[in-house]
Amino acid sequence: MQTDFYGMPVHPTIVALGNLSACLFFFYICCKAFLVPFYTYVIAPKFHRVNFKAYGKWALVTGCTDGIGKEYARQLAAAGCDIVLVSRSMEKLQATAQEIETEFNVATKIIQVDFTAGDEIYQTIEKEIAGLQIGTLVNNVGISYSYPEYFLDLVEMNKVFEKLLKANIVSVTRMTHMVLPAMVARERGIVINIGSASSIIPSPMLTVYAATKAYVDKFTEGLDMEYYKKNILFQCVMPGFVCSNMSGIRRSSLFAPSAKDFVRSALSLVAVEKRTPGYYPHEFFVHCLNIISKSSYHFGVWMVTKSMQNSRLKCLKKMKRQTGKLGA
Repeated sequence: MQTDFYGMPVHPTIVALGNLSACLFFFYICCKAFLVPFYTYVIAPKFHRVNFKAYGKWALVTGCTDGIGKEYARQLAAAGCDIVLVSRSMEKLQATAQEIETEFNVATKIIQVDFTAGDEIYQTIEKEIAGLQIGTLVNNVGISYSYPEYFLDLVEMNKVFEKLLKANIVSVTRMTHMVLPAMVARERGIVINIGSASSIIPSPMLTVYAATKAYVDKFTEGLDMEYYKKNILFQCVMPGFVCSNMSGIRRSSLFAPSAKDFVRSALSLVAVEKRTPGYYPHEFFVHCLNIISKSSYHFGVWMVTKSMQNSRLKCLKKMKRQTGKLGA
């Protein structure tokens, strides 16, 4: 008979139950870490493919001339949708529209607005899209900090807050309110809101940005609860780092994919996951970081804060060099 740590005899049944419990726990960890993600990202998309064009002739994408937004526009065009491109740079809008029309043989419509401006921009957008059957809305436009910074040290604090709120919160709310009524009337539509992994992991020195993206997450969840019976698909995508102008990353890697690879993965999950990082390595990273933070909160926060501080110093040094060159 086996004995415990103190040399006391332990009944074989208890040993067997302990071994069974350990095996079941190990199986649960394996399923959660590997089998469930494999089903979600590999198997399920094959059985839940979305015909985006069937939800409506047009897809509208905000912040669509670079990075993730541009790839959403391109890949929805590849799926056969005509594309409404909404962004602030007319030059980039025209170039993106020409590129999409030429490559995918679909129609485009461009609307030039700055989402950090006033309410009048929504009157412009509403007038421009009147009569268009918007089947898919991608609320992608958003801004972040120029570099990680402490809350009280943000330069031109009031302007930063105002822009973050308008671009990250007001835009997703107003654009959804504008497009959703027609989707509800048709009982068909797709709304994709781009959040951020920063809203579900420790995010010191990106506090206001992360908070605005937490709004996007909760907003999407609430809409899904209210309108899921109307056959409208809602999805909040919360990516980590992606090669784009916003992230400043120029070379793709496993944990910082190209916008093309990221959007391909995220779009495949539209009918699979309502709330997702959109890309398995990002989900794995978020899961691991949250486990560390829950098991040792102070260590997890220290680790993220240290990384942010290093990024801040690099950005400040770069800005100082550039200012010195301009001064010379």
